[in-house]
Amino acid sequence: MALDRNQIAQRVAQELQDGFYVNLGIGIPTLVANYVPEGIEVMLQSENGLLGMGQFPSEAEVDADLINAGKQTVTMATGASIFDSAQSFAMIRGGHVDLTVLGAFEVDVNGNIASYMIPGKLIKGMGGAMDLVAGADNIIVTMTHASKHGDSKLLANCTLPLTGKGCIKKVLTDLAFIEIKGGRFHLLERAPGVSVAEIVKLTAGELVIPDDVPEMQF
Repeated sequence: MALDRNQIAQRVAQELQDGFYVNLGIGIPTLVANYVPEGIEVMLQSENGLLGMGQFPSEAEVDADLINAGKQTVTMATGASIFDSAQSFAMIRGGHVDLTVLGAFEVDVNGNIASYMIPGKLIKGMGGAMDLVAGADNIIVTMTHASKHGDSKLLANCTLPLTGKGCIKKVLTDLAFIEIKGGRFHLLERAPGVSVAEIVKLTAGELVIPDDVPEMQF
């Protein structure tokens, strides 16, 4: 059974390590804040100038002035700080983020990512996408494995305008957890109840499959 948005975020949260500074992009990545494992401390960064982002607020905690990059209201963790966008992007461009989690339209076997525009459709803006993929060494992409029309998003070559080249190392979809290396996709885990055959069918780029592919654990 394919993962829902919250399950994708929950699995990504397992990749967090104690002491990490983590940037969460718009969409599914923002949900990771709700699933930080107990016993570790991480500082979640929002590119609009918040370091120390907490979980989404309850109705009583909502502060309309406190938002993430997707304009959603958030909370602040103990020790959080607020600063301007220039400082925020100096942190990103300076390589001071240990992990970046973001969404994408397409990813290919060479680690290229297309995430900011579809020609002919409304473009809201570049945002910090290019800075994030250029400034981070450790990036996990979260997305559905295929489009609503059934077309694979894991390709031999991206067809949409690129956000970054050769920068993506791991992809977590609603079907699988995949590593990119050596110009190929490598299947690490499959979603509970999802068969390897289903993943193969919806992966357009070359996929390396080990003898035993474990199911994700939650």
